[in-house]
Amino acid sequence: MTAAVTDDYLRTLLEVAARDASIARVLREICALESGVRGSALDLVGAHLRATAAAADVLDCVQALRRDEVARAIVDRLGPPG
Repeated sequence: MTAAVTDDYLRTLLEVAARDASIARVLREICALESGVRGSALDLVGAHLRATAAAADVLDCVQALRRDEVARAIVDRLGPPG
């Protein structure tokens, strides 16, 4: 994933989170996890989404959340869970 794509996904995720507190809450919780734990959680989310035939861009967003720099940027912007 290129930096520009990461920036686009990050911007979109943050815009959606700004409009929906439940999404912001989930993003905070997932992105605050240690990288390995976050990856395992996202494996489960991805498996569920693939089973429900989620759109490719949704799966791409889930994939972007695996990146440490994306997760850090989300926590920096939204704040820690709590």
